[in-house]
Amino acid sequence: MKISVLNLVPLRQGQTYREAMTDMVDLAQKIEQLGYERLWIAEHHNMKSIGSSATVLLMQHALAHTQKIRVGSGGIMLPNHSPYIVAEQFGTLETLYPGRVDLGLGRAPGTDMKTAQALRRTDNLNPRFAEDVTELAGYFSDTNTVHAYPAAGLQVPFYILGSSTDSAYLAAEMGLPYSFASHFAPAMMEEALAIYRRYFRPSAVLARPYVILGANAVLADSDEEAQRLATTQLKSFLGIVTGHSSGLQPPLDSEDDVWQNYLVTVNVPHFGPLAFEREDIIHREKMVVKQMSQVSLIGSPALVQRQLAELRERVEFDELIVNSYIYDKKAQHRSFELLKGAADQF
Repeated sequence: MKISVLNLVPLRQGQTYREAMTDMVDLAQKIEQLGYERLWIAEHHNMKSIGSSATVLLMQHALAHTQKIRVGSGGIMLPNHSPYIVAEQFGTLETLYPGRVDLGLGRAPGTDMKTAQALRRTDNLNPRFAEDVTELAGYFSDTNTVHAYPAAGLQVPFYILGSSTDSAYLAAEMGLPYSFASHFAPAMMEEALAIYRRYFRPSAVLARPYVILGANAVLADSDEEAQRLATTQLKSFLGIVTGHSSGLQPPLDSEDDVWQNYLVTVNVPHFGPLAFEREDIIHREKMVVKQMSQVSLIGSPALVQRQLAELRERVEFDELIVNSYIYDKKAQHRSFELLKGAADQF
């Protein structure tokens, strides 16, 4: 099974952005050594605990400090950018690092709507995603009336990213590989992948459907240690749900400890003789976090192999791309080492 890594360049508690970017390079070198297929770097804006705002610059930094692993965008949120500028930037990367650059393309803003307005300089936030992808492809094939150098004539592979069915139709129609974000939005996973395979039309770049599936992964030498490390992931998703994201936090002993700590911060309303139970207040958060993190591989290699087998029974995919919320850097590297061994069994 091909396996890759998605990196949001999260700040660990107490880190600077520079330190987080150094960790990104160290991780790139580690997974290259382990034989991972590719490293993709996300695009996020106005998120204080994430350092992946200037995706192309981080890609260049990772490419410069590795030798052979493919490095790509997971993804460039195309409505935020001029397709012409994207072509110039990725043409430059491909020229400097030939055969190692991927261009993953998303239609979401990667931020809130006010920040999207600041990015796009317009109140019209409706994406022209299909048209933008077509225009971008034209710069590489050099079939547009305006030419983008050094992109013209270069072969940079495109990947359509999605978390719903909309992008599945587009990827199928254009005959492009499809990467589904089930690591945080698994609700439409089966439906979107079924649509992509059903409507796929072969293209000059791809003869048959190719699916990259997103997942979270936390592995350790024992199931118990993996569960402990995974409390950092739980806190990260809880921060997203509550709007209080604060980077990667040290793990706690158990999931119950995460919720107990959260309860301490919750202001429980009391109306006359009726007081709400704290468990009632956090019920929604628990359900949303559980839904978002449903596609997670957590445990020892033996347990994760079983989880991978179950995932492959649910959906057909060609490659797995994993995100890792692990606070301790050495533990994170060990997790990727164990994951590669588990994936190699398929």
